[in-house]
Amino acid sequence: MLTDGTYRLGPSTARLLIKTGRAGLGRRAGHDLTIEATRWSGEAVVVVGDPDRSSVSATVEAGSLEGREGTGGLKALTDADRAEIKRTLGDKALLHTAEHPTITFRSTRVTGTPQSFEITGDLTIKGRTHPATVHGKGNGDGLLRGWATVTQSTWGIKPYTAFLGALRLADEVQMEFEVARLEPADAPP
Repeated sequence: MLTDGTYRLGPSTARLLIKTGRAGLGRRAGHDLTIEATRWSGEAVVVVGDPDRSSVSATVEAGSLEGREGTGGLKALTDADRAEIKRTLGDKALLHTAEHPTITFRSTRVTGTPQSFEITGDLTIKGRTHPATVHGKGNGDGLLRGWATVTQSTWGIKPYTAFLGALRLADEVQMEFEVARLEPADAPP
């Protein structure tokens, strides 16, 4: 049951995923990827009766993104593929993690109920801040899930291409979260 309070978020209680899709003539050769943030932290302030007083913030270490799964494609994702994905994510054309080590989200408005809510906020990627809306649902037992669609080019990210552009990732990616349990911020870590 979601109750008023301040909660700590992170990999021990929740998952943050990015899901990509493919486009182009060579899309059969590539994979739809699931990428997970392995180092991140956040905080949720919940005021059930007055969602406008609620807030959410999160900071992700951009270099902690790991390729977890690849579906589709001609062959299974290998460890070498995962290492290449990690290297490619850090490149200048994508996240440029050397210059922009964090991705942040700060809510500006929360609306709805614990069962169905929207969180609007400022998403900063590669030093660029633009609005983003997260859609979420709760099951009543503390499990929260949600998603936001992000257009990479809005944040100066050039979607990955291969085979002279015949294979490319779609510009829109889906960011998803799943909170398995809420940990009060004043509890020992």
